[in-house]
Amino acid sequence: MKPHGAGIYRGSVSIDHGSGVAPWRQIYAALRERIDSGDLAPGDRVPSITSLAQEWQVALTTVRKAMDLLKDDGLVITSPMGTFVKRPGA
Repeated sequence: MKPHGAGIYRGSVSIDHGSGVAPWRQIYAALRERIDSGDLAPGDRVPSITSLAQEWQVALTTVRKAMDLLKDDGLVITSPMGTFVKRPGA
């Protein structure tokens, strides 16, 4: 059973600007880990690009690039209702 508030990613990521890894790759990796671990399960809503950019203190384009890669990898889908973890076979 998921805790209260499950279905919406409420994690925290700190961008390591000294790592040599682009911030968008760090965000992609953090979200990918949440999906792979089941923290973000199929059908769960991913927060908006705007809210993620504010949380991680990065530009919208940085988060958009990470989200685009998640879409390209077939892990999330977007709809007028938001971005969601893709269900198998969807």
